[in-house]
Amino acid sequence: MDGHTGELQHAWTVGGMDCAGCAAKIRGAVERKSGVSDVRISIVSETLTLALDERQTPASKIEDTVRGLGYTIKVADQAGPAAGTDPSSGAPKPWLKTAQNRLVVGTGALLIAAWAVEFASESAASYWAFFAACLVGVIPIARRAFAALRSGMPFTIEMLMTVAAGGALAIDAAPEAALVIFLFAVGESLEGVAAERARRGIRALSALIPKTALLEENGETRKVDASSLKIGQFVFVRPGDRVPADGEVLDGVSGVDESPVTGESVPRTKHPGDPVFAGSVNAEAALRIRVEKAPEDNTIARIVRLVEEAQEARAPTERFIDRFSRIYMPIIVALAAVVAVGPPLLTDAAWETWIYRGLTLLLIGCPCALVISVPASIASALSAGARRGLLFKGGAVIEAAAETTLVAFDKTGTLTAGRPVVTDIVALDADEAEVLQAAAAVEIASSHPLAQAIVEKAQDRDLTIAEPSAARANPGMGAEAIVSGQKTFVGSPTFADNTIGLPKSAAEAAASLQAEGKTVVAVFREDGILGLIALRDEARADAKAAIQRLDDMGVRALMLTGDNHLTAAAIGDRLGIDQRSELLPEGKVTAINELSKSANVMMVGDGINDAPALAAADVGIAMGSGTDVALETADGAILRDRVTDVVHTISLARACMANIRQNIAIALGLKAIFLVTTVLGVTGLWIAILADTGATVLVTLNALRLLRFGGEGRAPLAEQASRRPDETSARPAGAPAE
Repeated sequence: MDGHTGELQHAWTVGGMDCAGCAAKIRGAVERKSGVSDVRISIVSETLTLALDERQTPASKIEDTVRGLGYTIKVADQAGPAAGTDPSSGAPKPWLKTAQNRLVVGTGALLIAAWAVEFASESAASYWAFFAACLVGVIPIARRAFAALRSGMPFTIEMLMTVAAGGALAIDAAPEAALVIFLFAVGESLEGVAAERARRGIRALSALIPKTALLEENGETRKVDASSLKIGQFVFVRPGDRVPADGEVLDGVSGVDESPVTGESVPRTKHPGDPVFAGSVNAEAALRIRVEKAPEDNTIARIVRLVEEAQEARAPTERFIDRFSRIYMPIIVALAAVVAVGPPLLTDAAWETWIYRGLTLLLIGCPCALVISVPASIASALSAGARRGLLFKGGAVIEAAAETTLVAFDKTGTLTAGRPVVTDIVALDADEAEVLQAAAAVEIASSHPLAQAIVEKAQDRDLTIAEPSAARANPGMGAEAIVSGQKTFVGSPTFADNTIGLPKSAAEAAASLQAEGKTVVAVFREDGILGLIALRDEARADAKAAIQRLDDMGVRALMLTGDNHLTAAAIGDRLGIDQRSELLPEGKVTAINELSKSANVMMVGDGINDAPALAAADVGIAMGSGTDVALETADGAILRDRVTDVVHTISLARACMANIRQNIAIALGLKAIFLVTTVLGVTGLWIAILADTGATVLVTLNALRLLRFGGEGRAPLAEQASRRPDETSARPAGAPAE
């Protein structure tokens, strides 16, 4: 609540919103009410939220206004399933149970009956049959038109339809008027089908969370609702079960299929301490997991929220089309009026002929296809991206991403894996295995990233690691322990030189490795050096290919890092990317601001220190494994740790903008053609509405093509959800039962 204005946030579920035109109509009606601000509408989630000062306009007036426009509305926390769904299951209502589709069937049946009467008899009865068919169909449309008129919106498609149908009846064109009303109803029904398809993807995503979980308490497990889980509780996940909450593995090692969340096709092996996502599938062995996030804040819930919020955020092109249509509609109405009355007044032309042409022009000029051309494409792109682990926070982000000419990458955790690995073992007074065994024994209990990398390398080689004793750290220098009865050290070359004196050959080898941007540790005993181990945070496997593909797209790549020049140059040279090194967070922001003067910059990063640069760039994209701060600051996110997904993000954005341009060309092109043929008398009323409905259908179908956007990944979420049982598990045959 705002203490100065008395505004409160209100949220409703609105049924019957099927296109951007519906959203624009509702927005226009409620924005005109006193005390209303911050209006947000999501077609996908069928929600209306706004800030309202009830001292000026009570909430009940908002509800009455929306109902008057022909939609259902309920307070969000009382709404239950969306109005377009079956309350018992949350699934879409049967086709005939919606008022819109009943109107299609009713007007269609009356139209067929009228044609039957006309075929059987040439009497006036056939005319009145068509008249009745038109009247039954136009009444609900007229109600919505006059409700919009009372709300201050005289130029709506419903008003155009009402005027056109009424005018046609007045000039004895009842058969065409009835056909026009039927085709209009069919067009609205098709829009509903398209909207339902978009909603299906969101429902499929939400459905990936299992309904139940196996909660572990006091050594026993019991089945509970997954929505009731609390942070800090422990859950048991069997092979084949879906993980019920975002959490951390405490016990067990298993491959986990994260494709439902990230699109990553290869299961990841999870060890104790590793994070897991709600909705991912435990593929191999039982896991014990500690819940780290509340159900309403898990990864999938956040994705759904991002997609819904993105639907509310209108793109600049969409806002332009909206403003254009507000000017365009009155012009079309005025032009239709001039066509209807001008020639008869100025010449001896027949009134009926030109009124008919004026009414036809009124229908041709309807901007429905134009209005939905942008949001339909953006909604499809958002849905396609979410299925592939590519998230955009709105249409404006898609437009900006499509214009990207330079991508600035953070290094650590973005271009690289974010953790060091052993790259070289230089054996001096022992063989490689002995050097690695000795180092691993000293470091086995350490949590330092370099120590863990050395131990992992020894384990990967299946080497036996001796049990150390008297282990201790030498801060800033290294560590030591008694290994197999001998004091053994692991530390920097400087530490080794100060302790035992480093031989010239060892010093030269260390310097050579350090010149390659690697961190070098010496493994030695009191009687001499055993060898050197070099480590480096290596580039991701797909990083070089991604940079090459960006270059092929005409997009330059640049690495911004806080690392030293040698390390940055080593990674940059391997990847073929320019770099700027030794940058503090504010240095990255300065670099982004400088680059933005001559390029459209996308920044890709994953850490807290990247957040300022992500915010400063034209588009900030967070790697999905990154920090919450980076994800919240960024304009979008990549849920898979793949650099190639940056390429897919730009490709999807460009495909969306190309699709929008195609849609606008379809909408305006068809209207231009039929405006001319109408004035010349070549086309009539039913062709006019067929052209408008056809343009709307073509624009919608063209936008839906984006749902098939490629990228790498698994089956679409809707398919995955369709294969998912209602309960916790989807265990393979032979998996243990409860």
